[in-house]
Amino acid sequence: MTEETPGFDEKSQQPDVPSGVPADDAEPKAATPSAEEAAAPAGDSGPDAGLVAQLDQARTALGERTADLQRLQAEYQNYRRRVERDRIAVKEVAVVNLMTELLPVLDDVGRAREHGELVGGFKSVAESLESTVAKMGLQQFGKEGEPFDPTIHEALMHSYAPDVTETTCVAILQPGYRIGERTIRPARVAVAEPQPGAQPGKPAEEETEAAADEKETGGPQEG
Repeated sequence: MTEETPGFDEKSQQPDVPSGVPADDAEPKAATPSAEEAAAPAGDSGPDAGLVAQLDQARTALGERTADLQRLQAEYQNYRRRVERDRIAVKEVAVVNLMTELLPVLDDVGRAREHGELVGGFKSVAESLESTVAKMGLQQFGKEGEPFDPTIHEALMHSYAPDVTETTCVAILQPGYRIGERTIRPARVAVAEPQPGAQPGKPAEEETEAAADEKETGGPQEG
């Protein structure tokens, strides 16, 4: 005959479960990670890394657009400078062409002044014309006695003279004209060179005075 322990049975070994709750739900469950947390690598914060990547892309795009704008601005400035240079060049060419056409008129005015014919209303018109072309930058050059310069003078006549020490403009046949540094017509001149065999660097007047002194003193003094 088996002895039974009083007050002990199988039901007493099971924990009390509230009524109406299944037995499976009463057991504790381990926390299950979400899909995003499982996919994220260790040490990466997920959403923060995405924002950093987007920020880097935005910075790169901003740098590229800034470089494009700087390049366009430089090209525009170069274009403006080219247009300004072309505008000035076209204006200079137009002025030079106009002044070139007026040079024969200015030559007639100069010849009339030399012969004393520049009088009355013709004188007023001539002076107005000369004043207008001077305001536009036209300058006359070429004077008697100045050294001959082949870059601005055109020699039409040539001779020898005992009173010059270098090739000299002895007559201005036609004055020259320039606008700024640009010569639009050289001065047409008659030139004279030193007499062949003359002592260079000693003008004829000095030679004459020396000869007169020698004559008065009875010849050169002997040392």
